[in-house]
Amino acid sequence: MIKINGGNCSDLCDARMKMTRRDLLRVGGAGMLGMSLGSLFQLQANASSGGKQAGGPGWGAAKNVVMIYLQGGPSHIDLWDPKENAPDNIRSIFKPIPTKIPGVNFTEILPQLAKVNDKFTMIRSMSYTPNGLFNHTAAIYQIMTGYTTDKVSPSGQLEPPDPKDFPNFGSQIVRLRPVTEPMLPFVMLPRPLQESNVVGKGGSAGFLGKAFDPYRLFPDGDDMDMHKMDRIRVEDLKLPPEVFALRLQRRAQLREVVEAAMPDIEKAVESYNLDDYYQRALNLIISGRARKAFDLSQESGMVRDRYGRNTFGQSCLLARRLIEAGTRVVEVIWPKVANSDNHSWDQHADLSRRMKDNSGPMFDQGLATFIADMDERGLLKDTMVVAIGEFGRSPIKGVSTSGNSNTADGRDHWPYCYTAMIAGAGIKRGYVHGKSDKTGSSPTEDPVHPTELLATIYHAFGIDPETIVYNHLNQPRELVKAKAVTKLFA
Repeated sequence: MIKINGGNCSDLCDARMKMTRRDLLRVGGAGMLGMSLGSLFQLQANASSGGKQAGGPGWGAAKNVVMIYLQGGPSHIDLWDPKENAPDNIRSIFKPIPTKIPGVNFTEILPQLAKVNDKFTMIRSMSYTPNGLFNHTAAIYQIMTGYTTDKVSPSGQLEPPDPKDFPNFGSQIVRLRPVTEPMLPFVMLPRPLQESNVVGKGGSAGFLGKAFDPYRLFPDGDDMDMHKMDRIRVEDLKLPPEVFALRLQRRAQLREVVEAAMPDIEKAVESYNLDDYYQRALNLIISGRARKAFDLSQESGMVRDRYGRNTFGQSCLLARRLIEAGTRVVEVIWPKVANSDNHSWDQHADLSRRMKDNSGPMFDQGLATFIADMDERGLLKDTMVVAIGEFGRSPIKGVSTSGNSNTADGRDHWPYCYTAMIAGAGIKRGYVHGKSDKTGSSPTEDPVHPTELLATIYHAFGIDPETIVYNHLNQPRELVKAKAVTKLFA
């Protein structure tokens, strides 16, 4: 629980400050208390305020964000941007169906989302030109951090996660907008970001340090286990049997003794309250708030059925519970590794069956219920919800765009044009932003780069996307080199 303002260390977010005598006193007091969560809160509060006041539509409207991350890259043409008049080798085999927005169709794979699309915005013009980003991992890293990796290849694998990586956007948000409730600030579930053996790239706090890493809730069980969310274990959020709450509170008095012994003049000029950080960590453990949020058995069987008794549906339900409990950022990762079979979105082959029987129904039910439930509870007022993959799929079936082999019933990677969904926190309802061409190959109106979407998320939190952070080499970097798309806000 030592408070580190910085030195010339490679893993600190601000290396311009030095350690003080007061910091050294904390080593002894904090060590006796044995709490690590306090340092997390303390480092968060030590961060900058988030840059200048940018203002404009949607500025500061969000208090929370839920990222529904569709790793693997779903086919926009087979889900929510159908092209009914395209040639056979492009057109989806799934029939178009009307939605709540006149003139806007989805495919028959999304009947439930078609009934609630008056509550969110569709961005049908997501687009970027790849520079090694046909690779899942490189593209995942871009949308999660706003930056490209140092080492990319047209279709091969990348280096594993590194402490020097650029931070996940969730880590940046909880650094600049710390939680005020005794609750975990950033939770990632139910599995890590992954392509083949590259696990977790883009999913950590990187050079900000581990204090801003997400709490990773990855239940036991493989990706085919649809009941893994029933076995959530959060043992590290419980008090050890030999340490009772009263005993832990008594230990807190040690800190008061240390604080009281410090010179009055030093206390008078100090800008932080040592006890506050400790108390927040203590409250998180003692209150049981996080453990209660993770307890899905508190929900009725009807509600759980409504979300879908599968990993994705129950993850969406848990995301809602975490937001209600005070979590700032939740990332729900699609529950299947990017380049795999069955319900993975990386459908180079057997797309028709896999989307109809596996990934499609699970996605449609879980996300539609999540949006409706969040709206019914008034949570969309200040919670932004984003659903996006790292790219879309090729308009022409069976061709190779990334070096992968594809069957006639498969589509390859396609970053030039795809679809995302965004809702809540002042985002327009029942709106379609941008337009793709007649084959879904490229935008014809209002293209949106993934980094612009990240900039929009920061903007909604009242954080200027151009806010400067310092990397592991103490070099200044913008949160993201892009502008917010303010047209998305009402």
